[in-house]
This record gives sequence, C-alpha cells and structure tokens, in this order.
Amino acid sequence: MLRIGNASGFYGDRFAAFREMLTGGPLDVLTGDYLAELTMLILARDRLRDPRLGYARTFLRQAEECLAEAVDRGVRIVVNAGGLNPARLAEALGELADRQGVRARIGHVTGDELLPRAAEFGWTGEDPRRPLLAANAYLGAFGIAECLRAGADVVVTGRVTDAALVAGPGIAHHGWTPADLDALAGAVVAGHVLECGAQATGGNYAFFAEHGQALDHPGFPLAELHADGSSVITKHPGTGGVVNVETVTAQLLYETGGPRYLGPDVTARLDTVTLTQDGPDRVRIDGVRGEAPPDTLKVGLNRLGGYRNELVFVLTGLDIEAKAAFVQRQLTGALTDPPAELRWTLARTDHPDADTEERAAALLRVTARDPQEAKVGRALTAAAVELGLAGYPGFHLTAPPGPAAPYGVFEARELDAKQIEQLAHLPGGGRVTVRPEPRPADPVAPGEAQLPPAPDRGPTRRAPLGLVAGARSGDKGGDANLGVWARSEAGWRWLAHTLTTDRLRELLPETAPLTIERHLLPNLRAVNFTIRGLLGEGVAAQARFDPQAKALGEWLRSRHVDIPEALL
Repeated sequence: MLRIGNASGFYGDRFAAFREMLTGGPLDVLTGDYLAELTMLILARDRLRDPRLGYARTFLRQAEECLAEAVDRGVRIVVNAGGLNPARLAEALGELADRQGVRARIGHVTGDELLPRAAEFGWTGEDPRRPLLAANAYLGAFGIAECLRAGADVVVTGRVTDAALVAGPGIAHHGWTPADLDALAGAVVAGHVLECGAQATGGNYAFFAEHGQALDHPGFPLAELHADGSSVITKHPGTGGVVNVETVTAQLLYETGGPRYLGPDVTARLDTVTLTQDGPDRVRIDGVRGEAPPDTLKVGLNRLGGYRNELVFVLTGLDIEAKAAFVQRQLTGALTDPPAELRWTLARTDHPDADTEERAAALLRVTARDPQEAKVGRALTAAAVELGLAGYPGFHLTAPPGPAAPYGVFEARELDAKQIEQLAHLPGGGRVTVRPEPRPADPVAPGEAQLPPAPDRGPTRRAPLGLVAGARSGDKGGDANLGVWARSEAGWRWLAHTLTTDRLRELLPETAPLTIERHLLPNLRAVNFTIRGLLGEGVAAQARFDPQAKALGEWLRSRHVDIPEALL
C-alpha cells in the first residue's frame, strides 16, 4: 500500500497545506496540482514578461519551508507546478536545496510544450491580435514513474493530466505496466478524487450544513493505493472536514462527462466505480475497470482573445426596469465607436419596501469586449462617468471604472500521441524517452447504463431539488459539467426518470438553446450532464456571471420541482 496525499488543488490554494500534510501523519508521496486552463494563461503571460518564469512560484516558496522536512521524512514530492517551464523550476529547486544543504534528488518531465511546433499543426491562427500564447499536450504518468524509479525525491512536471500525479507514483511503487489497465484505471480514479484538494474532504459540499463547524478548516485528502488499483480515500487524523461516500461522489462527478474517462495512459470506466464507507472518514474505491487509452492526446491552446472591461450600475428603489433601459440607451448612444460586444445583465437583487438601501437596489452589469484595447478602456469608462449628473435618479457605480484588461480564450484539440515525445529527466543527469506502447485489447466492459425501474407513484410536494439531491459543477473549456446525485436508492429511481435534458432546460433557461448530453452512473446514483458552449470561449474569456460554472449546480438545487413526499 502506498499513501499518497494532496496539498494543492489549484494555483493559489492554501499555502500551509504542504506543511500540514507533511506533519499531520504518515505519507509516502505528497502531490500538488497547480494547473488549470486559466492558470496556463496566467503562466504564459508571466513568461512573456520574463522567459525564466512560467512556473507556479507559490510552490517554490512552499519548498523553502518544507523541502528539508520532506527529505528527512522520506516523503517524495510530485507536482505539476513546472507549468510552462518545468526545467527552470527543477533548476531553482536544486539551487534551493544547495542553499539549505539538503541532499534532494530532483527530476522533471518535459514534452508537453508544443508552442514552437504550432505552425506545423496549423494552430497559429490568422488574426495577429489573437496570438497563441501556450500550446500544451496533456501527458500521462509514465514519465513521472521513470523519475521516481531513478530515485527522485522531487518530480516536477509541466502539463500532465491531474490524475497522473497519483498514477505515476502508483506505477513506480507497484510496478504496473501499460497492460495493467484495471490497476491504472483505479489509480486514475483515486487521482481524480485527490486532485482538487479539500473538495474531497467536504469543501464545496452540497450538504455542508449537516456538519456544523467540522468543515470550517477541512484537511486535505490522501489515498491508500493498493497493488490492484483499489484505494481508500481518507485524511490525516484530527484534521477538519469529512470523508464520506457523498463527498467522494461529488468529486468523482466534478468536471467529468460520460462513463468513459479518457486519459493518456488508460480509459477509466466511471460506471464501474464502487464506493463503500470503510469506517469514519474512510471511503473504499474498488471495482474500477480500465480500457485502452485513445490514440490521441488532448492539447490545450491558450491565446489572447482581446480586451474586456466591466461596469456595474446600481439602480435603487422604483422603476428598476425603466432605469435600466434608460442608462442602456444613454451609454450606447454616447459611444461613437462602440466595442464589438456590449452585454447587459440586470440582477434583480432589490426588495420592495426595503429596510436598507442595499436591499432596495438592483445591479445592472455591462461587459464590453473588443480586439482593440482603446474601445473598452477610457472611451467606455469616460462615457459612463459623464452620465453621473445626467442619468437616472440615484445614479452610481459599485466601484470606480478601471482600465481595460486582456482576456484569453481556450481551445481543446487532439493530436496523434505518436507525434509527442515525453522525456523524463532523471536526477543526476540522463533522460528517458517515454513513448506510447502497443495496448492490449479492451476488456469486456459494461454497456450503456439503463434506466432504473420507474419510481412508485404517490403524493408530491413542491420544494427545492436540493432537499433530496446534491450537485457539483465546473468547467471544461467552453463547456460546463453538472453532476447530480441522489441520497438514496428511491431517490435515484426518481432522479433518473425526472431530471431529463428537457427538464434541465426548463429549470435552467440559460441552457435551453444549447446542446446537452446526459449520462447515467447508477453505481454513484448520479446523472451527469455536459452543457456545450455555456461558457463561451472558456473561463479566461469571462463570458458569463459565473465564468467557471462553479455555482451552476447550486442554482439547479435551488429550483423548485414536484418531489415525492416519501423522499422528503
């Protein structure tokens, strides 16, 4: 059994988590996930300013505090904090180790960087105002394993799949080969549960109110990973948070789509996952089946999309709709050369006969986007400010107008895996090329999930969906993922028959014109939706109020439906 912990779910996560995980209990490996689609854009802009940057600098500061302790304890560290410059981060870690007198062996993985080859693949684009800033393939876990087998105390990667941070140590420790598809699939599922840190221990949990103050400072998760790929998800003793079947279910549904979870090393069948409560704060994951991975790798492209700005007008008291229409006419008319896009959103946060001014106010947001910075900069903000004494009664803004800011767009592509060379740079020198290997035939796997038996008829009550179902949502490029799970078998029968794609469109009108895919995951008592195009060109483009769809699930849970009284 290998004990693998996580200390970071994103760039900016709890800084103290590395020390908390190192000192809170026994570990063999400590991982940190720093990369997301938005993070890659941030790192690309860092690299534009200084070619020696492009990595997650937070990790280097965490290493200053914790590297010596990790080496003393024999805990190996695996992180994707290398971002766009893993070689430089590995070099900086070596310099840090020398300054501190720590004998740390450092390896790193490269091969994901494809920006120099962008023209070869036709990715450069025709608009010079939207330059490509980063192009990275999502690599697998075998490069990490090579570094660990060579004795690395720390392994730094660039863009690998999040789950690779867990699967790599599992491969090195248990000796798995590319043919061990079920074991690899189990490790990928464990890695997916760990990758977002405290989301597996009660963070962002739909039923947080049931646990009082236990979730105020959740500990970070760890997995006890066994040779067959099964695992137990838990946390260090005495830490906050909770690990139960539902917290793990929520994380399994996060940012996934159908039953086949594709990856560079294996395709994990999410419809084979079995979760069992194995004691307090312990959830066993087993039964995971694996199939051969696809012949292609996912590639993430980040490019400059243009410039954006945002103003929020406060509308107070009476005639809210008329005030909104008034200021829209005024501002639009004042712009002699308007931006390419002006998007208006009125949030009716006002209450009648309110006892405070804030409760009497609504918010009118205008978002402007254009390839030219000037059109969404002073030309826009000056026109808005000039309405101050000539506009609707009570005119004011939530904040002084700011300058235009660049925004990015994300595109996902696919590339033949044979066109990408993954390199494991071993501690002490030398490197190993990791190439795709022939895969065995797919194992016999379950077919598409069938609907459970229809629920029994009975009296219903109009109530929020969230009284009987949990949800978690997030982003995948321009698409949104929305997973919903039932809390009982009877609830699952009702949910599977009730929450169809048509019903989802009714409950979330914003999704009505979009393509929606629905997948059933009976083992998890869950329905998983992919909503195509809800997020426009991705989180960095900030195309909607909640640009990462983080609260989409909570919006759905607040909608009222007819629920069988037997479930309430």
